[in-house]
Amino acid sequence: MKLNDVRKKIDNVDSELLTLLSERMLLSIRAGRLKKKIEDRKREEEIVDNLKERKDNLISYPFLETIYNDILQESKRLQSKNFRLAGFQGERGAFGEVACRLFDKSLVPVPCLEFSDVFDGITKGELDYGVVPIENSSEGAITAVSHLVTEKGLYIVGEVVLPVHHALLSLPDVSREEIRVVYSHPQALAQCRDFIAKNRLEPRPFYDTAGAAAMIAREKPIWAAAVASRDCSNLYGLKVISENIEDSKANVTRFLVLSRERIRVEGNKCTVMFSTRDKAGALSSVLGLFKEAGINLTMIESIPSRDSTGKAKFLIDFNGNYGDKKTQTALDKITAVTTGLKILGCYKRWSQ
Repeated sequence: MKLNDVRKKIDNVDSELLTLLSERMLLSIRAGRLKKKIEDRKREEEIVDNLKERKDNLISYPFLETIYNDILQESKRLQSKNFRLAGFQGERGAFGEVACRLFDKSLVPVPCLEFSDVFDGITKGELDYGVVPIENSSEGAITAVSHLVTEKGLYIVGEVVLPVHHALLSLPDVSREEIRVVYSHPQALAQCRDFIAKNRLEPRPFYDTAGAAAMIAREKPIWAAAVASRDCSNLYGLKVISENIEDSKANVTRFLVLSRERIRVEGNKCTVMFSTRDKAGALSSVLGLFKEAGINLTMIESIPSRDSTGKAKFLIDFNGNYGDKKTQTALDKITAVTTGLKILGCYKRWSQ
């Protein structure tokens, strides 16, 4: 091997080490929320003692002990900060993480495997917030999230509107001609349908855009690439083959910020959920009440029932706020002609 080749491998290992160290610190923060006190000498001694079992001719125990003592001290320092945690679906570098930081830079984004993990984490108190995509300008509503919004009893406390630009990412030494397969979240693959077809690539669904990039970096298939954000190229040491490959250059995803508690803010947008009565024109009469009050609707979505009632639920977004008398009067009237009406939140919009 040439010196440059060895150095490239060292750079790749360093990148993986930093990713794993960041993951460990995040787990430490989450562990700190589950402990009664930060200091746990027994656990620290157990971690350091376990290093003695790791026999290695190159790495000495004193060296490892020094490193781990520093790691443990930094972990305790972070635990003492009492960070607020915000869950998002996917891996580091996912658009959900970008939306988290846009909403509040002080939050610590927490990767979650599934959308349901985000909702469960908030419900159990393991997360303070969740940031989930509800709608994409190209592909429409994200039904799995809509179901969870109507079922889990959480409140909407913010909205983030994020321009979504996709890139084709590969291993550094792979040429465009070698790529035959592309991995990404089904929504991202759909948003890049024309590019994928034009370049005769085989789309393969993956649970997350950033997760696909991480998989390419980890498993190193020379025949495959990922569709993900450009930021993932830096996070996972990948090469940008093509940028802005989404079919629509006005590709935007709307994210909801969720919480266990309703937070009253001077926002200008509200979301309500309800079911209509089983009679002709029931939904039309509800919409008529909004029109009568002069309230502008920005989204109407029908959510098929997954319970024994068989009744569809409706999600409606409209311009208004808690202190608006016009809004309160309209909702009082709508309550009388619907079942199970719930104000999921009135909130502000953040955008990039």
